[in-house]
Amino acid sequence: MARTIGDIARLAGVSKATVSRVLNNKPDVDPATRERILRIIEEENFVPSFTASNLASGHNRFISMLMPTSLWNFLSDVIKGVAEVISLSAYQLVLHVLPDTLDAEAQCKYIENILAMKLTAGLLAFFPKDSAPYLEQLYQQGFPVVILDDQRPLVAAPWIGADNKGGAYIAVQHLLRLGHRHIAHISLPQHLLFARERYQGYCQALEEAGIALDPELVVAGDFPMQSGQHAAEKLFHLPPERRPTAIFASLDMQAYGVIHAAQQYGLRIPDDIALVGFDDNETSLIVHPSLTTIRQPRYEMGQRGVQLLLSIIEESRVHAHNNSSPKLRSVQQPPVRLQLPMTLVVRDSSQPSQ
Repeated sequence: MARTIGDIARLAGVSKATVSRVLNNKPDVDPATRERILRIIEEENFVPSFTASNLASGHNRFISMLMPTSLWNFLSDVIKGVAEVISLSAYQLVLHVLPDTLDAEAQCKYIENILAMKLTAGLLAFFPKDSAPYLEQLYQQGFPVVILDDQRPLVAAPWIGADNKGGAYIAVQHLLRLGHRHIAHISLPQHLLFARERYQGYCQALEEAGIALDPELVVAGDFPMQSGQHAAEKLFHLPPERRPTAIFASLDMQAYGVIHAAQQYGLRIPDDIALVGFDDNETSLIVHPSLTTIRQPRYEMGQRGVQLLLSIIEESRVHAHNNSSPKLRSVQQPPVRLQLPMTLVVRDSSQPSQ
């Protein structure tokens, strides 16, 4: 039968409050008493309930991370970064996967249910989309919130993401240094902030090189690999003198489609078409040819995000310790908004223009 904190207290001949202080590493316990309690805990294989101790102490020990189901594969490195920091703290990480089928109202209700349990010290939200305004409101009301990689241009809560414009700029600069001047771009739906930023980086690099933007070389794409294939086919159908010598794809998945299309058209990458992707998926190292791409700082994003969240939680704890009411955040003080730099990873799919 599972032992309770009351059982441990009875066996040790102390109060439940004393056992609780030992479990929470409080210094105000007699060393001999502490040793006796710890020995009994070990003998009885007692596992303390975080839920019970949280409710009793009023100290929440969980960090809740919200994430959409559609980006689960992308999130593995982000979660690793978060978990490394959490493992060195006094908190536990709880992952909440929000189905993409939930509308804004349902997402907010889901978050309300998490908060209603009164166990969460703070929220780390990745790509929250429609629930972002609600999270901003929570932050403004004093609840610790950090948003990762939201796709809204203005955020009234702390935000950490990647420098998509800078990454695209680096990608096109690489192709320009290789001597390419006819550089095509496969875009993404422009209602997405990161898609617009990658297009802007492409345009900026061309402009600085004195190359006029050619609308024929910008092809609308989407997320699946087939989108990259169809976009590449449109580019390969151009007259030889108009055909690009290099392609910058908004996603590695699109770039895989370009590789497939090039094989069908008898074109060689990188001999006939240089290619750069974006994301540095694990598959990009093993496709043939291996893909030159832009590496996103996903691990660092998770690290920096949870570090910021923990600092906000600590600040809130100080206010609570001073018996002050939850502090409304001043709209005059803009929250942290940090863009992490991207890295170019050069592999076999790009080489100098022939």
